Amino acid sequence: MLRLRTVNRVLLGLAGLALFALGGAVLVGGLDLSRHWDFALPGWWPFRGPHDMILGAEGRTRYRDDGWWWPVVFAVLGVLLVLMLWWLLAQLRKHRLREILVDSGDGAGALLRGRALEGAMAAEAESLDGVSRADVRLTGRQRTAPEVRVGLALEPHAGPAEVVGRLTRDALGHARESAGLERLPAEVRVTAVRHGAERVL
Repeated sequence: MLRLRTVNRVLLGLAGLALFALGGAVLVGGLDLSRHWDFALPGWWPFRGPHDMILGAEGRTRYRDDGWWWPVVFAVLGVLLVLMLWWLLAQLRKHRLREILVDSGDGAGALLRGRALEGAMAAEAESLDGVSRADVRLTGRQRTAPEVRVGLALEPHAGPAEVVGRLTRDALGHARESAGLERLPAEVRVTAVRHGAERVL
């Protein structure tokens, strides 16, 4: 599976080459360099002089009467739109760590499954008074520098500041110590559990 960083580099490289080629073609034609420098342009060159248009009347109407033209245009544009949306969502989504590298003291290190650490932190967070549900996710780009995203659903009687303080001290502190990490940055999102109205007789 391709990594997002590799996809970004490939896309940026291709976009850069395309823009460079298009800009060079426009520059050569717009400045009329072929006449000033006395060289011949190949037959496929898109812009031959300062008065050439990017898309002339012939290019705009060449395939208008063909039945396959518009379906192909819309299909290509649809595929490009889907790819662009996928790429945008991939940028916004934080990378989930599958494993963490733990210093075992022998120089080789040991790998800790990210799901196991997430489960342990979630279980300890849900054991705190006032926490109805906890969702823990390890993120980051490096196995030696993980980050944590925690979602807490609190009972009505729970105080958010107190719960977050105990979460930082207990669940996150124990995870940082067990994994041998110097720091474990965390982002905590707190929501309230909705309860139905009670009927008073």
